[in-house]
Amino acid sequence: MSEGTLYDKVWDKHKVTELPNGQDQLFIGLHLVHEVTSPQAFAMLRERDIEVAYPERTFATTDHIVPTQEEKRKRPLEDEKSEEMLDALTTNTGDNGITFFDFESGKQGITHVVAPELGLSQPGMTVACGDSHTATHGAFGSIGVGVGTSQIRDILATGCIAAEKQQVRRINVEGSLGEGVFAKDIILKIIQELGVDGGVGHVYEYGGPAIEELDMEGRLAICNMSIEGGARAGYINPDQTTYDYLEGREYVPEGEAFEELKSYWGSVASDEDAVYDDEVTIDVDDIDPLVTWGINPGQVVEISQPVPSPDDFDARTDREAAEQALEHMDIEAGQSMLGYDVDVAFLGTCTNGRVTDFARAAEILEGNTVDDDVRALAVPGSETVRAECEARGIDETFIEAGFQWRRAGCSMCLAMNEDSLEGDEVCASSSNRNFIGRQGSKEGRTVLMSPVMVAAAAVEGEVTDVRRFYDDDPADALTADDVSEVAD
Repeated sequence: MSEGTLYDKVWDKHKVTELPNGQDQLFIGLHLVHEVTSPQAFAMLRERDIEVAYPERTFATTDHIVPTQEEKRKRPLEDEKSEEMLDALTTNTGDNGITFFDFESGKQGITHVVAPELGLSQPGMTVACGDSHTATHGAFGSIGVGVGTSQIRDILATGCIAAEKQQVRRINVEGSLGEGVFAKDIILKIIQELGVDGGVGHVYEYGGPAIEELDMEGRLAICNMSIEGGARAGYINPDQTTYDYLEGREYVPEGEAFEELKSYWGSVASDEDAVYDDEVTIDVDDIDPLVTWGINPGQVVEISQPVPSPDDFDARTDREAAEQALEHMDIEAGQSMLGYDVDVAFLGTCTNGRVTDFARAAEILEGNTVDDDVRALAVPGSETVRAECEARGIDETFIEAGFQWRRAGCSMCLAMNEDSLEGDEVCASSSNRNFIGRQGSKEGRTVLMSPVMVAAAAVEGEVTDVRRFYDDDPADALTADDVSEVAD
């Protein structure tokens, strides 16, 4: 087993005891709740007359079901089930003294955007939430895990969960990214190489030059999609980039206390001679932007490569999945994703709903307009992100280009509100999952890509190489004919 890794250190610091069934009782330092998975857990506590053990360590927001249209964000919500869930969260947090970032707080938003930007997520923590993308918080050098309703109950009641320690895989990401290629492309490349089940039984430690060069928002995007690679969690060792991001955040101590924290944060980083259960190297030097062609995040290609054939896969299950994907997406093996028609462009989510995501996309939209046949939504990951974008005039660029500028929420990532695909619409999406029906329609089709690629697709009305929008070297941009030559 691994030794001396950040995962080992954080686990050992939070392990309370070994349970009779062989699992460990693990203390949770930060517990995040939202309106969808928490009502049942609170109800279980009421039935047993149990109080919340550590209300000061629990923070709530509403994200999955909230309307993103300004005129619909009024209580009671139009949708009865949504209002019921939101009302339950309001009551449960109020009765238990839990901080709730509601509509009026100005801090409402997606759980995995709100906690980092407020400084709630810090190195060396264990973080849990009833949402699979809790891995996002590992960008700070913490261990973030998604939990089910019964575990939410356990955390509320005891501050702990029963958990099995995982193996640690070190992923060394070598190389340097070129123009128009970002963190989203790195994680899609990793999932392409290792597979959607490659991380089962593991947590991923991301490192190497390409990771070290990323800002915190890029690191958050990487860790966010660890789950799509099958890993239980993903993390990046804290460094000066981490400290610079955290300094001055609302829930981060100041002055001497901050300096003391930095010393501790540095101590939990993996030792130079740490032992890993597995190590792999992914080279991202000179990779092209990536897009999905299928119905899971592992069915992905660089924009310069053709869609693979089912015969290219060794395992029968992979061949069958490829056949299903080709049929659902209405594409053929050997085809280029360039020129694939797009009906909807969606920019947001806990993967890519942060200020830098909108700022970079705005650079592509400047002076351009959304194609007449494209419905384009820009949904900030939090009200804080929205306010910052509006202060910088980023919203105006989106609106002038033809995007709908919305309020914060999960939106079309999983379509639990009115933001949904219709029929067999194709969506260029900055989200993390392209499963059938994920965006609200069983016939709908989702193509995952980076925020700048979403902006480019919105303008062109089809999947395109965003590098044609940059002035430095427009010759780098590919055409479908170029990809056809590769296939031949």
